[in-house]
Amino acid sequence: MNENLFASFMIPTMMGLPIVTLIVMFPTLLFPSPSRLITNRLISIQQQMTNLILKRMMIIHSPKGQTWSLMLISLITFIGSTNLLGLLPYSFTPTTQLSMNLGMAVPLWAGTVIMGLRHKTKTSLAHFLPQGTPTPLIPMLVIIETISLFIQPTALAVRLTANITAGHLIMHLTGSATLALMSISPTTAFITFIILISLTALEFAVALIQAYVFTLLISLYLHDNT
Repeated sequence: MNENLFASFMIPTMMGLPIVTLIVMFPTLLFPSPSRLITNRLISIQQQMTNLILKRMMIIHSPKGQTWSLMLISLITFIGSTNLLGLLPYSFTPTTQLSMNLGMAVPLWAGTVIMGLRHKTKTSLAHFLPQGTPTPLIPMLVIIETISLFIQPTALAVRLTANITAGHLIMHLTGSATLALMSISPTTAFITFIILISLTALEFAVALIQAYVFTLLISLYLHDNT
């Protein structure tokens, strides 16, 4: 098997031009805005799920934090839909690209930090120095807390990229092993095929869970700064 293991993670091109923008915009077609008073069942289910997730996230927020509700529900919808579409054969998953995930994490994290410095300056600065810290440890703790603050968006992006990429690689390796074993040992190939089906079901769950975790952490950062 001479197939490149990481070929599915390469940005697709058409006539030498990257088409990742079209791929990123495609999930918006799956969530049309209703134009009728009475909607169909699919749109009704989408609206009920959106309201349920929104209530779970916004219950801890102040009125200032609740102004981010549209941003957060759009974020979880976008990440979840792109993760699920990436499980289709011959498809591309934008969330396997660290650059894209950093492009989502850094602005949102920076927005929460700026909001905290603007509206809760003393509380935000107090996070850099816990109460009761011994005087000799103050410079070290300030440096450690500053580093941990700036690591947050990188951790968000790396977590999403690593989980989605690892799942796709495991599915790819298991599928390749199943094809290779079909002519050698049909019984073993059948067992690996069952494992592949189980991994696919697990990846569906991981795709949704990672979207929820990414958005939940942004929501927690927002809660700490509002």
